[in-house]
Amino acid sequence: MPRIKTDFLVIGSGITGLFQALKLSHVGETVIVTKKSDYESNTNYAQGGIASVFAQGDKFEDHVTDTLESGAGLCDPEAVRVLVQEGPPLVKELLEYGVPFNLNQEGEFDLHREGGHGTNRIVHAHDRTGHEIEKTLLQVVKQNPNIRILEYHTVVDLITPHHLKKRGLICFGAYVLSNHTGEVIPILAKKTIIASGGSGQVYSHTTNPKIATGDGVACAYRAGAEIRNMEFYQFHPTSLYHEKGDSFLISEAVRGKGAVLLSMDGEPFMKKYHPMADLATRDIVARAIDAEMKKSGDPHVWLDISHKPAAEIKESFPSIYAKCLELGIDITTDPIPVVPAAHFMCGGIATDLWGKTRIENLFAAGEASCTGVHGGNRLASNSLLECLVFSNRIAEEIRKNPPDFLPEHEQIPAWDKEGLVNTEEWVLISHDLSEIKNTMSNYVGIVRSNLRLERAKRRMDLIYAEVRDYYNRTIVTNPLLELRNLVLVAELIIRSALARHESRGLHYSTDYPENRSPSRHDTILINDLVHGDLQAPL
Repeated sequence: MPRIKTDFLVIGSGITGLFQALKLSHVGETVIVTKKSDYESNTNYAQGGIASVFAQGDKFEDHVTDTLESGAGLCDPEAVRVLVQEGPPLVKELLEYGVPFNLNQEGEFDLHREGGHGTNRIVHAHDRTGHEIEKTLLQVVKQNPNIRILEYHTVVDLITPHHLKKRGLICFGAYVLSNHTGEVIPILAKKTIIASGGSGQVYSHTTNPKIATGDGVACAYRAGAEIRNMEFYQFHPTSLYHEKGDSFLISEAVRGKGAVLLSMDGEPFMKKYHPMADLATRDIVARAIDAEMKKSGDPHVWLDISHKPAAEIKESFPSIYAKCLELGIDITTDPIPVVPAAHFMCGGIATDLWGKTRIENLFAAGEASCTGVHGGNRLASNSLLECLVFSNRIAEEIRKNPPDFLPEHEQIPAWDKEGLVNTEEWVLISHDLSEIKNTMSNYVGIVRSNLRLERAKRRMDLIYAEVRDYYNRTIVTNPLLELRNLVLVAELIIRSALARHESRGLHYSTDYPENRSPSRHDTILINDLVHGDLQAPL
């Protein structure tokens, strides 16, 4: 039986997975699994930067305060302090690897400011920071003999005692599908780290790439991990609305430079919603655009910066200018069609401050995890910092407690290949993907209500049952695995939203008033059945 044995299995090849692998390579052999090409990740699409305290006069406590305020009283203060205090040397480490961050004439970071920050503390590589980090880390990883990347491989399920017909909360690795051969391979590892990113594809409009289908959260939930605060999904106000512009973000910095939001008939509308108009915070702007689109029935609004000098626009936003021009939009003369889009998952797999989950030998970091640093609303540019800090902490924890293979590793069975491919039925099942996206966008999006959430749950329960039934009778494929994970993540978001009887942070309900009290009430979901398959009911 083909199988792979390795010291460490890392699921995901974004900044979290690559940085994690580099840190673990000093301890043992590491296999990275990624279901597309090695560079395809949320990191690669991140235009923003990394927030960290470097400026003269800036203090750790200031960054902590800004993060706590943005998080609507739901951040874990200890986790935030870990993030802020341990971040700067790791950002410098990226610079040493060769990431071309913007530097001033003194050779220091050229720091910028973004919404929610009280001072300049954002480290950038123009408007393509994520791409530059991904490219640099990949180059370093590929030169490391202790790291192996398996491209076009999709995780099916974590391997747990369930696969030995036992109960328990231990991870032995994962079953992984080769998308080229269709073979499911057991990868046996001493420690498994989920670094699979978010699940933006659960919504119709998202800044996330096609691979962001919540695989890590879904696999961890099925294995018995604690899933926390999934109701908090951050929407970016301005994603490019174009059939060929999937996943492309129009940075908030464009509004910072003076861009104005316009209705389809060319009228500015933000002053109706907030005194700061187009410079209001992300959640307010997203809700305003959503309200305008719902009232008018229009598919998008406009973002116009054409009144600024063309040379200034091109210099400030080279990637945005080039991408839009490629699609026939000259942003120096034309307004940009934009819509709010699912951007960042603030909830996820619950971990402690060392990345450990409630499942022995299973860790999680980055967007797939919930460390407590983001609370109810992520502060701009804290996400890449979180990836660095908690990946580094996981490696430290593993170095302090060197792992070993367990007797159960030798008992793990081959994947059960039973099942048939029913092409005609798949045509019907595949339509569920569109319904998931539409249901989530219409009823579980920027503005929610109990009525909308209950309606979404009824529809999702039906889709969930159809997908589960089809999965249990069918040979696995990547599209089926993604659909299976997306419908489960949708269920988790809906259940979490129904459980929060207040409007707080990114969870805005017309049935409940806004509540920004200092208490920390987390929404926690656990699959107590602890099976390795979809459950009914959830």
